[in-house]
Amino acid sequence: MGLVAVTGAISGFRRIALPLLAALLLAACNGESDAQKAPQNANTPIAGNSTQTPSRLPPVPLGSGFDFYVLSLSWSPSWCIENDPSGRTEQCDPGNSHGFIVHGLWPQNEQGYPEFCRTREPDRVPETLGRTLFDIMPSMGLIGHEWRKHGSCSGLSQKDYFAVIRAAWQRVAIPPALQSVASHQRTSAADIETALTTANPGLRTDAMAVTCAAGRVDEVRICLNKDLSFRACGEIDRAGCKVKSLSLPPTP
Repeated sequence: MGLVAVTGAISGFRRIALPLLAALLLAACNGESDAQKAPQNANTPIAGNSTQTPSRLPPVPLGSGFDFYVLSLSWSPSWCIENDPSGRTEQCDPGNSHGFIVHGLWPQNEQGYPEFCRTREPDRVPETLGRTLFDIMPSMGLIGHEWRKHGSCSGLSQKDYFAVIRAAWQRVAIPPALQSVASHQRTSAADIETALTTANPGLRTDAMAVTCAAGRVDEVRICLNKDLSFRACGEIDRAGCKVKSLSLPPTP
């Protein structure tokens, strides 16, 4: 082959190869950019998302010495009518407008539950820790009582137990109709359970109970595994309120 032919062949190769190489490099850069934008861990939960599937739940400290938890959510207006109608406490202060609050997170067995267990942790909950929970448990008295009666049986430290309480609260989506109630309403345990199961995929009516007192909605109790996934709990479910029509007092 002559020199002119070789030179032409090389020139033609460059005209084909260089644009192709540039395209490949651009595609690689775009791919790296897209990979950087994607989540590093497919199981990483979205912050604040309370409708995650169990496999996507954020990890929590795992308790021991019991079978599952009961998350008890108290309808604060009902409690205040009975215990503090003048609104003197933090919980019942009209300016705070509490609806559901956390009554407690109770270690539970398939039958019965442990209480007031021996632990190396102190009985008293430091105010610096307790006040971090006031948005969901607005009473040091309640916080201290729940730790001594129930938290002491969780196999967790105080710090970890209350961290699990926070995570359990975030696990459950409260539908808007049950977050703020402007005026007195009539409802039923079935209606409340339907609203909650609709707002929380994976939650079933056999994994909860609505309790009542004096004809008013008192609490909602939801059963959770130690990793805070929903689970059935026959004993809790069967203990639910049987009254067909209930009062739902308004939030302040």
